[in-house]
Amino acid sequence: MALEDAKTQVDTAFTRQDPRGLAFENAFGGAPSFLRRRYTKDLAGVDLAITGVPFDQAVTHRPGTRFGPRAIREASTLQPFDPPYGWGYSPLDELSIVDYGDLAFDYAKVADFPDTLTGHIRGILAAGPGCVTLGGDHYISFPILKAYAEKYGPISLIQFDAHSDTWPDDDMTRIDHGTMFYKAVKTGLVDPSRSVQIGIRTHNDDFLGVNVIDAPEVHETGPKAVADKVRAIVGDAPCYLTFDIDALDPAFAPGTGTPVWGGLNSAQAAAILRGLAGIDLKGGDVVEVSPPYDTTGATAIMGTHVAMELICLYGWTRRK
Repeated sequence: MALEDAKTQVDTAFTRQDPRGLAFENAFGGAPSFLRRRYTKDLAGVDLAITGVPFDQAVTHRPGTRFGPRAIREASTLQPFDPPYGWGYSPLDELSIVDYGDLAFDYAKVADFPDTLTGHIRGILAAGPGCVTLGGDHYISFPILKAYAEKYGPISLIQFDAHSDTWPDDDMTRIDHGTMFYKAVKTGLVDPSRSVQIGIRTHNDDFLGVNVIDAPEVHETGPKAVADKVRAIVGDAPCYLTFDIDALDPAFAPGTGTPVWGGLNSAQAAAILRGLAGIDLKGGDVVEVSPPYDTTGATAIMGTHVAMELICLYGWTRRK
């Protein structure tokens, strides 16, 4: 059946009718939507919306993450042929998932960007589905968390990252991808006692009460112990998972703005994410994929796999 479908399916980003189901369009052809889901703004009956935020004007070093959503979508064409390995169910078959497209914003009015993004996510959540966002630099998580906190109250944050991004910054008008979680804690969007950062390997004097599982601990204790610890911290609280691709060692994800050695390998990241099955995940993002710094495309592939794991986590408690 898959072979027959491959002969006839093309541009399913526009032509597919059923939001559920695998896809067999040639990986190297057609218009790339995320996992060959249909591009649409119609969220009626949708379980999960995928959206892109091509923004990189908050970076402190190398730019290029504005091209992340496009690269992740292209890399995702390798994945919709089969259920994801190791989960035991097929989220593409069981969930109604659409590609909601990218955020529209005026790149020359940077000060307007945060409210524009919050409104974009607020609109998706108001329509009913959860949301997985493709970044973009990591600042985007802050406006997104505002929309989530409006709906769910202070949320538990699960953050995979080389950097804590909680460096002090009391100027709320600054748009900086290194200080947004300081602001998220200080403004009450995030509950630090039920939040956790995984893979940290840069210094910070004050983590603001957020629990930290640094990269050495991941290497020493292993993925299962890390996942168990995260689940104990988060408990049954509604949570949001943000995955900065620089949580991975540069050997696995060189295409990012601020790479740091000593990071997680891809197998560790996959095992930890799968070990979180059952958490009350309300949404998430994968950020800081900068294609210009990776000619192999490997970083975008990592980003795509992370996004698929977020879909699997979201669907785990919502399977039909």
